[in-house]
Amino acid sequence: MWKTTRAQVATTGYGADLLSRQGVDGQWAGGAFFPAGFFGSAEADQPGQPWTATTWVLKDLREWGLNAEALAGTAEKLASNSTWEYEDLPYWGGEVDVCINSFTLATGAWLGADVSRLIDWFPAHRLADGGWNCEAEEGDSKRSSFHSTLNAVRGMLSYEQITGDTSLRVARHGGEEYLLKRRLLYRQTTGELVGEFAWQLVYPNRHRYSALAALEHFRDAALLEGTPPDARLSAAIGMIRAARAPDGTWQQQARLPGQTWFDVDVPPGEPSKWLTLWGLRVLQWWDSEASALR
Repeated sequence: MWKTTRAQVATTGYGADLLSRQGVDGQWAGGAFFPAGFFGSAEADQPGQPWTATTWVLKDLREWGLNAEALAGTAEKLASNSTWEYEDLPYWGGEVDVCINSFTLATGAWLGADVSRLIDWFPAHRLADGGWNCEAEEGDSKRSSFHSTLNAVRGMLSYEQITGDTSLRVARHGGEEYLLKRRLLYRQTTGELVGEFAWQLVYPNRHRYSALAALEHFRDAALLEGTPPDARLSAAIGMIRAARAPDGTWQQQARLPGQTWFDVDVPPGEPSKWLTLWGLRVLQWWDSEASALR
């Protein structure tokens, strides 16, 4: 059933809509991370950022399960035509931002691009506490970030799922341990909640951390490696249970600001199909494996 539904991503609904917006150069909105002409425009002064450029569209299409064959030739077009807004670096080589590089690693593996530079980049840019931080490259932080670390480990996991290459597994496990030590929710130093973003349910979450998105990652990693859940996930699991509405769904709690091609989920306060899918998958996995907790 799900395979039949997934096969329709290229020809119906949101997937077909996004595919129709691809430029002849392989990009969306004429840019890699931001639309062409964004800097210096009135839009640059608005809250959030636009989610219409190439990186964000490819991330959505990949996560929706689009068959890469629907984007045949895109990897080559981006290699020829797309550069990062940061120093005009070539698209598939990534840049200095770990979140950008994580999306590029996963999408490149999916589309069959050469992402060999990024395979070396992630282990080399891990911080001393085990994770990553997008601000570290500019010297603004020496501590890891929940957001950056989750994006990094998700990108590395997607790369391994797609290619079967386990060379990034040690680095990924280190980042996962960073999150597990903090039980996905708390500061290690004080035990306080790291921020409201940790419990807030948002779809699409783009680059933003949430405990639910982290649980989705740990579920996927455990299924790939054949390992049981880690007991340190229990607090986050409890939070997800508590957030479930009486009708069995999970509600959208916020929406990230910024221009989109279209809305892919409901406004805040309404039941979200995407968040409900994530919540159900995570709880089913946890409950089915509870007797084997590590």
